[in-house]
Amino acid sequence: MSDTKQPEQKPSRRKFLAAAVTGGVGAAAAGFPMIAKAQAGPINMRWQSTWPAKDIFHEYALDFAKKANDMTGGDLKIEVLPAGAVVPAFGLLEAVAKGTLDGGHGVLGYHYGKQNALALWNSGPAFGMDANMLLSWHKYGGGKELLAKLYNSIGISTVQSFLYGPMATQPLGWFKKPITKPEDFKGLKFRTNGLAIDLFTAMGAAVNALPGGEIVPAMDRGLLDGAEFNNATSDRLLGFPDVSKVCMLQSYHQSAETFEIMFNKPKYDALPTKMKAIINNAVEAASADMSWKAIDRYSKDYIELQTKDKVKFYKTPDALLQKQLTLWDAILEKKSAENPLFKEIVESQRAFAERAVKWDQDTYVSRRMAVSHFFGGKKAAPKKA
Repeated sequence: MSDTKQPEQKPSRRKFLAAAVTGGVGAAAAGFPMIAKAQAGPINMRWQSTWPAKDIFHEYALDFAKKANDMTGGDLKIEVLPAGAVVPAFGLLEAVAKGTLDGGHGVLGYHYGKQNALALWNSGPAFGMDANMLLSWHKYGGGKELLAKLYNSIGISTVQSFLYGPMATQPLGWFKKPITKPEDFKGLKFRTNGLAIDLFTAMGAAVNALPGGEIVPAMDRGLLDGAEFNNATSDRLLGFPDVSKVCMLQSYHQSAETFEIMFNKPKYDALPTKMKAIINNAVEAASADMSWKAIDRYSKDYIELQTKDKVKFYKTPDALLQKQLTLWDAILEKKSAENPLFKEIVESQRAFAERAVKWDQDTYVSRRMAVSHFFGGKKAAPKKA
């Protein structure tokens, strides 16, 4: 299905728990207290992602771990297990906070049930920003400090969070037949996550927030009429073309999403200063590499989905896109009135986006004209529904 073969991983829950009890060489269980005195060997960390082993998202988690391991010269050894190896996908935050796991790889929207404002980093309106702009706001526009404040508000003080990995705009989703108007969502059994739950619920859908590995089986059993996950490669590897041949492209439900890398904070704080600096830079190196790999892999699988899997892609109608934007206004107003932190984050994102998006649109020349000039007539665009 993909040009990169996934490493086979069959972790043992018993083996993991035994390792957690006995501890690794040179790293005591309670935050590696021996590190400051003398390091007798590599620091071993056991992580889990929120993704199935076959998904490219789990590959991105492995890529980060390899970068961090390589950049420390082997002094740090992060092992990343797939979703469900130790805890369910939606249980990752608690597992890292408690130290059951040393770290993990996921998205903030998976913590939506604990504090809905967390989803503003993955399934909010984004105010015209793409995911790279969202990361710019996070690092330079106050987002990082707001996230720390948000975690503390729900009693999460033992997680060191890093955001990285700008994601491409996600498709509206996979369906039995093309979506031609907003009303087509009324009564539709649909999978999404984060604040997109509120958006599609407002459109009349019956929403189910399943983790990635459970979506296709649910569609196959008729428990879902439609679903979205993320991108051409993930969707292909997870088997979406086996249960649907219709994919709608373009949507405002998740137009700017990023990944989250988590460390158990006491264990992270116990690391040598130099190693923490390496990790910080490994995050940004992995972010750039992920965005480049995504362009290469997604574009290849986009072609394969059409030629080999016989999937038909359609552009989401403008009337539906405009409906999403209108609904976002109501959702933001309601949740901002209920949640002061939600309001603070929305206002911060909006202020940053207002200047960043204007600069972006005024500065960059439209690529559509160039694409039409160089490739016009050679490749058909997605059909209109």
